[in-house]
Amino acid sequence: MADHPQEVEIKFRIDDVGSLLGALPPRGFRTVTKRTHELNTLYDLPGLPLRDRGAILRIRQYGSKWTVTYKDRKGSASATAHKSRREIETEVKNGSALAQILEAAGFQVCFAYEKYRSEWTDRTGYVVIDETPIGNFGEVEGPPAWIDSTAELLGVAKSQYLTESYAELFNAWKVKTGSNANNMLFADCG
Repeated sequence: MADHPQEVEIKFRIDDVGSLLGALPPRGFRTVTKRTHELNTLYDLPGLPLRDRGAILRIRQYGSKWTVTYKDRKGSASATAHKSRREIETEVKNGSALAQILEAAGFQVCFAYEKYRSEWTDRTGYVVIDETPIGNFGEVEGPPAWIDSTAELLGVAKSQYLTESYAELFNAWKVKTGSNANNMLFADCG
């Protein structure tokens, strides 16, 4: 989703999706994408060298659209309330074929997660609503000052900011619930 090589965002927990959906249009946000199923598959090499250096290689299917994304911490600021990572992303015509190519090249699936996502914008940044198997989360992505002002406008305090990835949130959920699920999929976490 990032239009720039550096992705800057925060996540936050959503208690009432309907309330947040109702708050966006009066604040100048318009729908970019209605509620759409999204499946993300992360790949790594044996020994997980990408994960060890805080990087990911992901194939995403968002409705009928496929993308491949690489993210890492290169150029990210430390000690900030926002999550910032380099992001390189491009559309892919055939995600299944790309998955076969990666696997043939020695990559293996290391984590999969799904959600229903809706996207909103005010032309400066994005607010997304993610309905996941472990709860509902919002993301605010854009310039740092805009993130803070938008979060405040939506009633999200800085103390509610989350900078963890979905894999990290999933692992915390597993510890809290005692789940044996290996992936953050609706069928596995129900």
